Amino acid sequence: MAKMTASPSPYFLMDKRHFLGAALAAGSLPAFGAPPPTSPTGPALLTISGEIRRSNRGALDPVRDQMMSKQKLAFPRAFALDFAMVAALPARTIRPTLEYDGKPHTLRGPLLADVLALAGAQPPDAAKVVLRAVDGYAAAIPMAQVRTWKMIVATHLDGQPMALGGLGPLWAVYDADRVPEMAARKVEERFGACPWALYHIEVQA
Repeated sequence: MAKMTASPSPYFLMDKRHFLGAALAAGSLPAFGAPPPTSPTGPALLTISGEIRRSNRGALDPVRDQMMSKQKLAFPRAFALDFAMVAALPARTIRPTLEYDGKPHTLRGPLLADVLALAGAQPPDAAKVVLRAVDGYAAAIPMAQVRTWKMIVATHLDGQPMALGGLGPLWAVYDADRVPEMAARKVEERFGACPWALYHIEVQA
C-alpha cells in the first residue's frame, strides 16, 4: 500500500500460527473448474461482515478473534474465506506500476466484487466497503469505485503467492496505470485505498 497518513493500530498482535499456517498453505490451488467452496477447510484469511446475506460462522469471539476484538470490530455473523476459496474464483491479471521500485508488476486474483458475492453481498454503488489490514489500517471505499476501478483481491505477485510480512497473503488493489485520474498522480499517491495484508471487509449499507 502507499505511504499512509493514518497511524497504524497499536494492536499489531495476531495469532501467528493462524496466519503463518495459511500463508504456507497458499501454494495449494484448487482444481481447475471446481466450484468455489462455501466454507474454509484451512485457516481463514479473510472475514466479511456487515450487510451480507450468507454466513458460515457466528459472532466475533473475543478469544479466537483476538486481532478483530482488539481493533474494536463486532458482528453477529460473518463469512470466512481461506486461501483456496479466494483462489477458486475466476482470476483477473493487472499490471500496475508499484511505488516500491517504480516498476510494473503482475498481480493476479479475483474481482473484489466477486469475493463479496460469495457472502451474498451485492451492495449498491452508493454503499461503502471498509477494507482492513492486519495492522489496523482501514480504507472506506464506495462500491461504485470498487466496480469502476475493477479492484481485485490479489493472491499472487509476479506469479508467486504473497507472503505475510510482504504484501499478502491478500491485497485489495487495482490497476492504477489504467485509471486516468490516478495515473496522473505520483505513484506513491495512487494506492491509499489499497490495504495489503487484507484480512477483514465490512460491507456497509
